[in-house]
Amino acid sequence: MNWTPEAEAAIKKVPFFVRKRVKSRVEKEAAEQGKSVITLVEVKSTQQKFLTGMSKEVKGYQLDACFGQSGCPNRAVIDDKLLPALESMLQKENLLDFLKKNVKGELKFHHEFRVTLADCPNACSQPQIKDVGIIGAVFPVLTEEICTQCDTCVASCKEEAIHLDPADIRPIVAADHCIACGQCVRACPTGTLAAGKEGYRIQLGGKLGRRPRLARELPGIYNMTTVLDIVQSCIAVYKERSRDGERFADLMTPSLFQSIAAQYRNHKL
Repeated sequence: MNWTPEAEAAIKKVPFFVRKRVKSRVEKEAAEQGKSVITLVEVKSTQQKFLTGMSKEVKGYQLDACFGQSGCPNRAVIDDKLLPALESMLQKENLLDFLKKNVKGELKFHHEFRVTLADCPNACSQPQIKDVGIIGAVFPVLTEEICTQCDTCVASCKEEAIHLDPADIRPIVAADHCIACGQCVRACPTGTLAAGKEGYRIQLGGKLGRRPRLARELPGIYNMTTVLDIVQSCIAVYKERSRDGERFADLMTPSLFQSIAAQYRNHKL
C-alpha cells in the first residue's frame, strides 16, 4: 500500500502507542474500498472513526515488541516463546472486564495495562514508560582463550565498560558500567569474551501523560519463567489496588517496589 507524503506526515502525528493500530486500520479500510494509495482523506476519515469508537477498540492491555519475532540486529537474548506466552497470559487475565467494572465512563487506551519487550538495551519499544518493561540481557564472561589485544571489544562498547591493559592478557570488564547488551561477545574474534548470564532485565512502573514517570529496574536478570511470574504478580497487584483505571505506575510506591524486589531476590540468575 502506497502512502502520499501528506498521509505519512499525518499518521506520524498520531500518538505512538496507537499509531500501529490506526495505520493498520487505515490500510484495511482503504483496501476494502479498492484503493491502492493512502491520502490525507483516508487518514482523517479513519482517525475520526477510531477516536469516536475508541472504547470498542480497547482490549484491556497492550503488548509491544521492537522487532518482534523477526529479531533485532542488536538482539541480546530473547526466547521466541516469551512474546506468545505473555500474550496468552494477558488474555487469560481478562483485563478488559476488570476495566469495565472499575472505570467510570468510557474506556480509553490509556487505561490499558502495558507490557513491552525489547530485544536489547537500545529499547526501541520504550520499556522505560510502560507498566512492565522487559529487556533482553547478556553479561560477558572471560574465557581461557588468549586475547590478541585487537581492541574490537572496546570499540563495540558504547558504555566504555571494557578496557585493555597491555600488562594483562585479557580484557577488563567494569561490571558497574556494563548494561548487558552482549555486543562485545559478538564482536570478540578470539572467543576471549563469551556469553555468561543470559536472561531479562525488568523495569516497573513507567508512564507518560500529565505526570510522566520513568520505570524503576529490579536488580539482576531473570529467566523466562520468572519474568512471566513477575508480570503475573504485577497484574495481581494492579487488580487489587487500582480504582477507576489508575495506571500501575501510580500504584508503584517505593515500598511496593521494594516488596516485589525482595520477593524475587532469590530468583536472580
